Amino acid sequence: MDTNQPTDHRRGFLKDCLLRHCGMGLGATALATLLSQTRSNANPATSSGGDLSGGGLHFPARAKRVIFLFMAGAPSQIDLFDHKPELHQQFGKPLPPSVSNGQRVTAMTKGKAQLVAPSMFSFAPQGQSGLVMSELLPHLSNVADDLCIVKSLNTDAINHDPAKTLFCTGSQIPGKASLGSWLSYGLGRMNENLPDFVVMNSAFWTGGTGNVQALYSRLWGSGFLPSKHQGVSFQPSGDPVLFLSNPPGVIPPSRQHMLDLVTELNREHLDEVGDPEIKTTIAQQEMAFRMQTSVPELTDLSDEPEHVLAQYGPEVHKSGSFARNCLLARRMVERGVRFVQLFHRGWDHHVGLPKKLRGQAYDVDQASAGLISDLKQRGLLDDTLIVFGGEFGRTTFCQGKLTPTDYGRDHHPRCFSVWMAGGGIKGGMAYGQTDEFSYNIVEDPVHIRDLNATILHQLGIDHRRLTFPFRGLDQRLTGVEEAHVVKDILT
Repeated sequence: MDTNQPTDHRRGFLKDCLLRHCGMGLGATALATLLSQTRSNANPATSSGGDLSGGGLHFPARAKRVIFLFMAGAPSQIDLFDHKPELHQQFGKPLPPSVSNGQRVTAMTKGKAQLVAPSMFSFAPQGQSGLVMSELLPHLSNVADDLCIVKSLNTDAINHDPAKTLFCTGSQIPGKASLGSWLSYGLGRMNENLPDFVVMNSAFWTGGTGNVQALYSRLWGSGFLPSKHQGVSFQPSGDPVLFLSNPPGVIPPSRQHMLDLVTELNREHLDEVGDPEIKTTIAQQEMAFRMQTSVPELTDLSDEPEHVLAQYGPEVHKSGSFARNCLLARRMVERGVRFVQLFHRGWDHHVGLPKKLRGQAYDVDQASAGLISDLKQRGLLDDTLIVFGGEFGRTTFCQGKLTPTDYGRDHHPRCFSVWMAGGGIKGGMAYGQTDEFSYNIVEDPVHIRDLNATILHQLGIDHRRLTFPFRGLDQRLTGVEEAHVVKDILT
């Protein structure tokens, strides 16, 4: 037997080496070119001429951080924020064709009678500003002078999945980067021991469990951006972050030794192939190790005084509640987390709206107001932007059985309300106006693109200049259509 001839095993090994080190040819050259392009765009402050030293990417920022309170399912603006007292005279009458104007509706109400359903809830002016608020929001009414209610928001989507995707990523098409990921990419991390983008979902809600849509990770995903910019989801029970604790028998020094060995192997692989995602893996593994200390301290509420807990309401003591998540959000931004997004489901009220809406308002009213007050007392509200809203609004006409105290509402993308507070936003004001039916916008329309452009602006970012090359297009959160900063609501 000729020992100089390679065995099958050696032959396979040599073939692998040849392909890895010699056979890449033009492919290696192309990869190097692509990687150099990626690196040239890795710091948008450099490529766009921005200056991060002023607290923003393109100009000085008014806000350093964002807390986004997302009400998944779409709250009824006409029962919470957009008071239409004259509608009581129209109870049970068909919505005039001149108002609906042939606009599309969902399959649930297509071809059915559109009977006007006024809100059964009372409204009253609140605070020195006289901002009109629903009786369902007594605690938010106490901080009305800190709120800016945008009543003229509108969107392109009429169904939940694309509407939520549009609101969170700027596009109805899945696969785009979320708002929090864009901020992480553009502005970077403020605390090396915590993620710069955290997501928390309420574990329960009071408005019923029927007709509740799922939430999906693409709403906080990084899309085409490097994966280190995706949101980190905190859990309501057990480890706040999955697999955060060491397995039984593994002590911190052992975990550190394992991490050092894995990092060394990853760096060797990075030197060989140059894939930037390997660098992301290294950074995320190191972050996970640091989070084993920082996250337990963050989520331990034993140091919170009773009077602070009381601001958020009785539900703050329940793990996974919206109230507890609001308190955790305050603790996160206090420690330098850039973007915190809270999702609260249960707002899709096609039938039985009055009862269900009371439950939902109970969940979020005191907790949201407590968050504002807590941040304000700590001097954090001025540079923390809070946004509260859902993916679209609800129709002024009834879906299902109509009585003065019981009705439902279908999806309505033409106009809906959100509120904002802090972060350089004017308080005690309403912006935009809808018609007498809360069906069409008659003054100062604000598209989702405009809202996102405004959020970016408050963090010192020009939405037109924060881009990332992908599939032959300089991608941006606000897309290719015109978007405008809503300057009238800024201080």
